[in-house]
Amino acid sequence: MSAQRETGRATGHRVVVLGAGYAGMSAAVQLAARVKRREAVQVIVVNARERFTERMRLHMTATGQRLAELSIPELLEGTGAQFVRGWVTSVDTDAKTVRIDDDRVLPYDTLVYGLGSVAGTSAVPGAEDHAYTLSSAQDAELLADRLGRLGSGTVVVCGSGLTGIESAAEIAERHPELNVVLLGRAEPGAAMNHRAKAYVQAALDRLGVQVRAGVEVVKVRPDAVELAGGESVAADAVLWASGTRVSPLAAAAGLAVDEHGRILTDAALRSVSHPEVYATGDAAAIRQGYGVMHGTCQGGMPTGVHAALSIDRVLRGKQPKPFRFGYYHTPVSLGRGDAVVQFTRPDDSPRRICLTGGMAVRYKETVTASPWPTYARMKKMPASGAFWPRGGRFTRLREAQ
Repeated sequence: MSAQRETGRATGHRVVVLGAGYAGMSAAVQLAARVKRREAVQVIVVNARERFTERMRLHMTATGQRLAELSIPELLEGTGAQFVRGWVTSVDTDAKTVRIDDDRVLPYDTLVYGLGSVAGTSAVPGAEDHAYTLSSAQDAELLADRLGRLGSGTVVVCGSGLTGIESAAEIAERHPELNVVLLGRAEPGAAMNHRAKAYVQAALDRLGVQVRAGVEVVKVRPDAVELAGGESVAADAVLWASGTRVSPLAAAAGLAVDEHGRILTDAALRSVSHPEVYATGDAAAIRQGYGVMHGTCQGGMPTGVHAALSIDRVLRGKQPKPFRFGYYHTPVSLGRGDAVVQFTRPDDSPRRICLTGGMAVRYKETVTASPWPTYARMKKMPASGAFWPRGGRFTRLREAQ
């Protein structure tokens, strides 16, 4: 496609979806399936790479395990959506255009902003230069190459949240010749109930992971990490799994954002400052009765589907409905043969119920593999994607809020 043809304004309504992660793909597949018989509506998906990034499996990629090559154009096949490969470099909300790779301009009538988060390495000196991340498959492959060449030494995982736990366990299991140290402010599994938390800690002990909770990393050096208080921990490789950040593109475009750069949305997931822009997944600050949603696949996919439903309703002259979502589980892998699943209330607080061991492994794998059959079903039956826990009283916003 030539630049001249690509920059031309479509005669119908053009919906451009930025980002083909879990949320963006859900929005694109759901909307394209609903409008493919309407020639006046065009759906275009923009992503930097053709390969779909399985964020929930990047800790496996980081240890050299080969994953399925999932093609975004193939996932979109049959929907009528068009795929454009390229880096989004700016959004002009006045002209309603997106600049790609600095040399192509793509106009839109409605924009779905699904550019997700990456590792928050900018918060600590040296992390950007000396730490590995799991922001993309390419980043994970770089770490896998490094681990494969070490032979011996110490790997420090910074961050004791879910990504840190899964990564530390996977590295320790696949590379028993390496010392793995997990550093974090909180204890691993701190948000789980007592039984699930104890199971996580026992699994890390079994794998030989040295856990140090209640510490804060203040600097990353080429051969060590420095902690608050002056102590340093020697490291042959550092994985940064402590926090995330979103792209600055939304703020630069003049969209109203929160203190983290996430787009502020109304109840239908429209930007509060630019209603022709919908925000999904990690890129959106979506308020529910329990507070602002945090980024997970279980919440990201419903935001994408709901954005598509809202756009479809507006195109048909109807008012969009409010989005509501309640959390229901926290699955965590502990190597290939072990896992824990903490079931939660809609506000993400832990229930008494949890799964461990083989049953949890099977549950976790089912969850991790679920997007592909979900996309396939939505292509044939769009309504099949519109089911998720709404959260009851936990997600109702009071008028005062």
